Amino acid sequence: MSETIVKLSYLAGATRFRRISERLYVQGDHIYKAAGIEFKASWFSVYYVLVLAESPLTVMQIAHQIEFSHITVKNVLRELDAAELIQIIPNPADKRSKLISLAPKGRYLLRQLKPTWLAMAAALKKTFQTGHPDFLNMLNRIDLELEQHPLHKVVYANLGDPVKILDYTPSLKKYFYELAGPWLVKIVNGSLQEEDLDSLHHPDEAYVKQGGFVFFASYKDHIVGCVALKRMSEKTFEFAKLYMNPTYRNQGIATKMIERCISRSKENHATELWVQSTMGMQQAHQLYSKLGFVDKEAPPQMQVLARTEKIMYLRLP
Repeated sequence: MSETIVKLSYLAGATRFRRISERLYVQGDHIYKAAGIEFKASWFSVYYVLVLAESPLTVMQIAHQIEFSHITVKNVLRELDAAELIQIIPNPADKRSKLISLAPKGRYLLRQLKPTWLAMAAALKKTFQTGHPDFLNMLNRIDLELEQHPLHKVVYANLGDPVKILDYTPSLKKYFYELAGPWLVKIVNGSLQEEDLDSLHHPDEAYVKQGGFVFFASYKDHIVGCVALKRMSEKTFEFAKLYMNPTYRNQGIATKMIERCISRSKENHATELWVQSTMGMQQAHQLYSKLGFVDKEAPPQMQVLARTEKIMYLRLP
């Protein structure tokens, strides 16, 4: 082991896993060659899935079972096909895909492989347990941790997310009109309804004191977005006046504001979250749909605005 790798400690984690993997593949190939078996260690996972399969599989089905990339599976299948160990036929249910199964030669080879695999399993157990008696469970825990908490998200959290979603405070009140006011005036061609004027200048009166909430998005200490969560009834909320400074769009900030509306609604045991919109806001509609909102007729308790052309709804669990 090189001194450089040792000094890098955890930073060399992926490098060391890769090096160990490459060594295992190379040494596995030596074992197969010494046993007189025409087989490669890198084929094992794909081949074994086909051994267990009760019917032909697609590339995607194989990839899903072993959690390999589509291209990796295709590359292995190409080599297995060249070795005449598999057979590939058209998929009658989908002309874009193929069905793969073991060829007679591939099934016959299994008889030679089984004794070799037993010997390899015993040797691998001894090698792995040199590192730790619970090595396989340690690998399972690492695998699960990376799945549940992707490394980039952990690093991002440690560095500090530049985006913060803030609850209403009197010092933030002015930003509600500064952000949403000009945008809304443009939407309605310069003619705001009385409810809009009141809510823009006094979001605390219009929403907070009525049992709702107002949130602001802060990006590196700059207030760049706002949204109101209006209480419609004991179990129902509507979010409104969602606005993002154009300079800071397409960074996921609007999504975070809506997610805060959803989580706050759930915290208040609400079962429904609504939003009113106009047909010109297609990008917003796509975002709402992505978050689970669907089109629906307005509920009786909703005060439908004159400009509203589309109403969407999210059922909360």
